[in-house]
Amino acid sequence: MLNIIKTIKSNEVDFALEGRLDTVTAPDLEKELNASLDGITELWFDFEKLEYISSAGLRVLLSAQKQMNKQGTMTLYHVTPSIMEIFDVTGFSDILTIE
Repeated sequence: MLNIIKTIKSNEVDFALEGRLDTVTAPDLEKELNASLDGITELWFDFEKLEYISSAGLRVLLSAQKQMNKQGTMTLYHVTPSIMEIFDVTGFSDILTIE
């Protein structure tokens, strides 16, 4: 189960994710991102309540990062230690901007 809370402010969009970003829920986030990124220059992800991320979730983040490299910035914040460990092990901590 993944709860996606989207907040849009002019050219900025913030996604607060709650629950698990996995094979079942990653397509939901991908669909939301595809519908939301036109004209966006700042993409934010609040991971405070994200409990788990799988390789499918990482793929969605990588895809979003590639798109935002062309049109602006993407930043993750409130990343929990367990999610940060996954980013460190997979090398994503070198690719993503994490506050």
